[in-house]
Amino acid sequence: MSNDPLLQPFQLKHLTLKNRIMTTSHEPAYPEGGMPTDRYVAYHAERAKAGVALAMTAGSAAVSRDSPPVFNNILAYKDEVVPHIQRLTDALHEHGCAAMIQLTHLGRRTTWNKGDWLPSVSSSKHREPAHRAFPKLAEDWDIERIISDFADAAERMQAGGMDGIELQVYGHLIDQFWSPLTNDLDGPYGGATLNSRMKFPLDILAAIRDRVGEKFIVGLRYTADEAEAGGIDPAEGLEISKRLTATGKVDFLNVVRGRIHTDPAMTDLIPVQGMANAPHLDFAGAVKAATGMPTFHAAKIPDLATARHAVASGLLDMVGMTRAHMADPHIVRKLIEGREDDIRPCVGATYCLDRIYQAGEALCIHNAATGRELSMPHDITPSDTRKKVVVVGTGPAGLEAARVAAMRGHDVTVFEAAGDPGGQIRLTAQNPRRREMISIIDWRMSQCAARDVEFRFNTWAEAQDVTELNPDVVIIATGGMPNMELFESKQEQSLAISAWDMIAGDVAPAGNILIYDESGDHPALMAAETAANAGTKVEIMTPDRTFSPDIMAMNLVPYMRNLQDKDVTFTVTRRLLNVVRDGNQLTATIGTDYSDLKTEKSYDQVVVNYGTLPLDDLYFDLKPLSVNGGAVDHDALIAGNPQTISRNPEGSFQLFRIGDAVSARNTHAAIYDALRLMKDI
Repeated sequence: MSNDPLLQPFQLKHLTLKNRIMTTSHEPAYPEGGMPTDRYVAYHAERAKAGVALAMTAGSAAVSRDSPPVFNNILAYKDEVVPHIQRLTDALHEHGCAAMIQLTHLGRRTTWNKGDWLPSVSSSKHREPAHRAFPKLAEDWDIERIISDFADAAERMQAGGMDGIELQVYGHLIDQFWSPLTNDLDGPYGGATLNSRMKFPLDILAAIRDRVGEKFIVGLRYTADEAEAGGIDPAEGLEISKRLTATGKVDFLNVVRGRIHTDPAMTDLIPVQGMANAPHLDFAGAVKAATGMPTFHAAKIPDLATARHAVASGLLDMVGMTRAHMADPHIVRKLIEGREDDIRPCVGATYCLDRIYQAGEALCIHNAATGRELSMPHDITPSDTRKKVVVVGTGPAGLEAARVAAMRGHDVTVFEAAGDPGGQIRLTAQNPRRREMISIIDWRMSQCAARDVEFRFNTWAEAQDVTELNPDVVIIATGGMPNMELFESKQEQSLAISAWDMIAGDVAPAGNILIYDESGDHPALMAAETAANAGTKVEIMTPDRTFSPDIMAMNLVPYMRNLQDKDVTFTVTRRLLNVVRDGNQLTATIGTDYSDLKTEKSYDQVVVNYGTLPLDDLYFDLKPLSVNGGAVDHDALIAGNPQTISRNPEGSFQLFRIGDAVSARNTHAAIYDALRLMKDI
């Protein structure tokens, strides 16, 4: 038996959890028709077989028809969910992992124009800023119906073999009732006193217990401090915690701190990169100390050292490491095997959450196998044949290609023109708040070093450098350089500078700057921060109807917070058409896609962010020498089969390009390019 605090078992009622690590409730948006089918099961099973003690499945499985999913949630109000839940439970139990599920009614945190087009319902007359639907104030019959819906859903989960359930009580309907900020009701469930505000959750608990009995585990994930004036404060949160304990109907408390009604509030509750690790851990420990209840918690606990401290110091009984397990589902296995240094780190990019809040599916920014367990491997299997692989470029695409090739057992040589690896990631990490991104590079470098990959830095690879190595496979991952042409202009804007120039510090900010952003990704706002922090006047302009759409909600918050008190203007639906010199200034011609309007405006400096163009000269030099002529069999790639195209019988190697060397995309796309190609080489 290990002495590691994280590997000690924990007794939760009748259930023995084999260690102290869990994944907290989250919805990766993988269900089909509201059901957790094969992809959903495979995702959770991957973490279970690696040793996670408890999987709290679902983020907000809906108990009622008037709680339509805002992202692809499980529909716990349908009887047909039971066999799917049983398959999920069986897959977790097979690996000794306890299985629970979170149930909720979203209340005002949804909209009326989804599902069955029923009006949203709440204890509040105010719409939630994030989801914008004006709710109906709950009537007595709504309350009775929803209480019954919770009991029905709990019974379905019990029938599906689950070990227990968790009620979601932050930002959703139950919390809307018990928060003074969101209870506008009169009568027994009204907001006048804590007794009346807690009546709804306590009635739900009573109904669930009557239905599922005493042995079934029931807990709450709830906010014990809303961190907002007029809301639940720490003193009232501790009182709520004590009252829940006193009911005798609750088996664990899963504590969070804050609100989620706006993007900034949610980002404080679920911190992103650049924010402090485990900011609410001590408060969760205070709840445990005040109640003596089994206490769970998760909020940016990205590493085992922090998790170990949480348990060893008695702050928590179970530690939630959810985003960390999206980055590496095998954390517990690697801990048991003494391979902590081998764990792929979560970099806090929160690409996973931001995607689902834009109606996508959860994906990890630098583990392309997460969510693709049915087609992509987390463990790379060795190849039957050892090959000579040459990779050019050490951005995320190149290093992932090198890592996977080396794990396949190939002889790998990597060329890099710069003195250090990283590509655009190294540029990103210039921003102190986004410094964690460099771990994407550092982890891959350590993986390559452990497998004797040869690196040739400060080497601008020419075709002869590559062919002299007699490679079997050549991977061009040279990335791209900023595109300085404006939309369909076919003319480089030589008077403008790129966002990269500003971020890297190659060009100092001038007095009055236009940052023209047609990509909608990070570089424009990173450049804006650099300039605004230097005291310059900044205008950020986009032809789109919203700015920075590719950054998404939670990652946008830190930029906005930093720019609010500075001389920064945001201009939408305006298109930069041209830049000419006018004495010591630059005159920009500005149009719009919505009319023939054209205006002119003067600036000291114009910064352009319009993606990258591939650095592909080497690829085209090598293309005539390759067997496949650079061609990719898309059907084979998608099906997970080896590449066998032969377009040139005289060729001596296969040639592929990946990442931004193909076209401007993002870090995840670059890594996915590499993984799904190289796993079959």
